[in-house]
Order: sequence, then structure tokens, then C-alpha cells
Amino acid sequence: QVHLVESGGGLVQAGGSLRLSCAASGSIFNINVMGWYRQAPEKQREMVAVITSGGNTNYADSVKGRFTISRDNAKNTMYLQMSSLKPEDTAVYYCNADVRPNGRKYGVYYWGQGTQVTVSS
Repeated sequence: QVHLVESGGGLVQAGGSLRLSCAASGSIFNINVMGWYRQAPEKQREMVAVITSGGNTNYADSVKGRFTISRDNAKNTMYLQMSSLKPEDTAVYYCNADVRPNGRKYGVYYWGQGTQVTVSS
């Protein structure tokens, strides 16, 4: 069994910063792509940023230049440094990872439970 646990969300004023973490635990052989997604009320879940095991990254246009995704492969942990936050960044942020569990030939996508980020104006 594999678990993803996010942390670091909270309430911040516009222009402020937050750092989210996502730790993967369990019977893990390796982790390929990891990513952050978010869902605002009454909106569809959207990709924020993704990162491969080799460190290649991709960002949503709305966060380019403000957010930085990174990961520590040795710790099976991913981070999202968010700066210059705007009220429209308010959402539940979810961690997603393509994890190959021990004993399995293929990866499985897992989701964390989400962490709330609220940006006040």
C-alpha cells in the first residue's frame, strides 16, 4: 500500500509565500512523474506543476514565474514553493504520483488527501 500525504497549506495574504510538501510512503519500488493539482470551489481540478524523476518540469501558465516544483528522490518527497500568491490561487492542492509499488511491473497513480491554500486579498 502506498500513501501520499500533503502538508504546508494555510492562510496567507496576497503577495505572500507558502511551501507545500508531499511525502510518499509505503511499499515503493520507484516513483516516475509527480505533480501538484488544485481544485477551487465549483471548478474542475487543474494541473499546477509536474516533475519527472529526472527533474524535468512543466507548469501551468497561471503559475509560471511564481511557483517552483522540486523533489527529493531519496526521500520520496515533492515540494511546491509558491510565491507572489494571488487570491485566485485559493484552492485545495493535491499531490499526485506515478508510483511503481514493490513487486509490480507497472506504476499506479495515487492521490493525496489534499491541503487547503487560502489567499486573502
